[in-house]
Amino acid sequence: MTSMATSLIDEFLTNRLFCAYFLGKNLASDVRIGSKIRPIRWHMACKVSRQRPPPGVERVFSGLSSYAKKGTEGNEMLDKIRSATRLSRPFAIGATTLAVAGMAFTGSAMAQDAGVSAETAYIFNSLSFLMHGFLVMWMAAGFCMLEAGLVRKRSVATQLLKNVSLYSLAGIMFYLVGYNLMYMDVSGYIGSFAIWGADDSAALAETADFSGGYSAGSDWFFQMVFVAATASIVSGAMAERVRVWPFLIFVAILTGILYPITGSWGWGGGWLSEMGFSDFAGSTIVHSVGGWAALAGIIMLGARKGKYSSTGQVQPMLGSSLPLATIGTFILWLGWFGFNGGSQLAMGSAADVIAISNIYINTNLAACGGVLTAMILSEIMYKKIDLTMVLNGALAGLVSITAEPLAPTPGLAILIGAVGGALVVFAVPLLDKFKLDDVVGAIPVHLVAGIWGTLAVPISNGDASFGTQLVGIVAYGAFTFIASLAVWGILKATIGIRLADDAENVGIDQVELGMEAYPEFGHGVSSANA
Repeated sequence: MTSMATSLIDEFLTNRLFCAYFLGKNLASDVRIGSKIRPIRWHMACKVSRQRPPPGVERVFSGLSSYAKKGTEGNEMLDKIRSATRLSRPFAIGATTLAVAGMAFTGSAMAQDAGVSAETAYIFNSLSFLMHGFLVMWMAAGFCMLEAGLVRKRSVATQLLKNVSLYSLAGIMFYLVGYNLMYMDVSGYIGSFAIWGADDSAALAETADFSGGYSAGSDWFFQMVFVAATASIVSGAMAERVRVWPFLIFVAILTGILYPITGSWGWGGGWLSEMGFSDFAGSTIVHSVGGWAALAGIIMLGARKGKYSSTGQVQPMLGSSLPLATIGTFILWLGWFGFNGGSQLAMGSAADVIAISNIYINTNLAACGGVLTAMILSEIMYKKIDLTMVLNGALAGLVSITAEPLAPTPGLAILIGAVGGALVVFAVPLLDKFKLDDVVGAIPVHLVAGIWGTLAVPISNGDASFGTQLVGIVAYGAFTFIASLAVWGILKATIGIRLADDAENVGIDQVELGMEAYPEFGHGVSSANA
């Protein structure tokens, strides 16, 4: 058993196909796939692949676990695996490939065991990152259209500008510092300050080595579009009264420093990953982080002028175009298949493609559940169906399923999304009670539903625990909210973050841009809804 286990470990480390460390009798492990650390369990992987591993493979893992309990040598082997996981950045062909690898763990490459060459798996994995990445990039257009439709017409041009500029700034900041801060040599709480650079030398060598699993650039692109989505969440909540340049300064700090630091805790192999915190595609790491940053921003910024009366009554400020908002929602819905499906982080085996298919189904059904729940509740509460609530119900369903879109059954996915849709309907008026003016409902959708989705992970994933999930939620929330509050406070005290009252009456488009999205209609300063 000793020589067999040692040989198996050495093959894992040498080929860099995957490297796991085993924690306790349940064979708990963290497998690094792409740049993210994906917590899995052997029995869960077998469940996903719908097959039981061959007896020989099961004996190897069971023997390795029991052997480690017998003495120093076994513990030294596990320490060797742990060290390699943290320091050498090994890669896996895919999360569920651990189960499929049960077909043969003997001495050949895992890609060949799966029925394709290592180069073919490398190509498909890279292609998955790129295709799913540009779907997530398309979400930038969805955020842009949603916000343009939900703000008043005198603010539309500014929202369009903010969305295209924040996407561009996020890309540059993630290149300059964000990626390596999130993924390179993470010490537990933070990575390294360095400019990212692609290293595909192994795959391009005369004797090509495809054990890295995918091209470096495909991974960078996929990770970059996620950080841009986080910044878009802040844009919508603070619309119509935040000045453009202070907002973009905050975006630079959020995308270059704050998001990468917290991202390293879960996806970079940091302390939360080691605890077993599970967030498949970012209900907390992406969406709640954006929501916390937005909440800090609207507290420091204050409500739009005229939004609340002296008695606290809400004065409706109607959006410019419900058709635009609806188009934006559908674009986001489409992009979410890249968001969640791409987070499988591999497409080099049949098991990966099956997993991606199931992720698509659950993602879609969760949004459907959010829509119908928001429709029913808005009818009950307001005696009318509120389209804006329905649109946000769809998005809340999508956010809710993002933390674990693979493990649930389709029926459970509908339920998870439905709860997210219900939370939006209740959270929107709750914010108004505290005079927190969130123009597009970003905080109910991304923060509230993101918290729910993260807490819901253990319902379908038996390897996650409610306690650890709660620790992660609190950690992400405390750090992001306090840090964002500090940044917004410094900006407010120095250069100012809000338009003056008279400028807000004229409209931010005229003041900040000197143009309007709909000039033929005029800016209509006499109307609060203009």
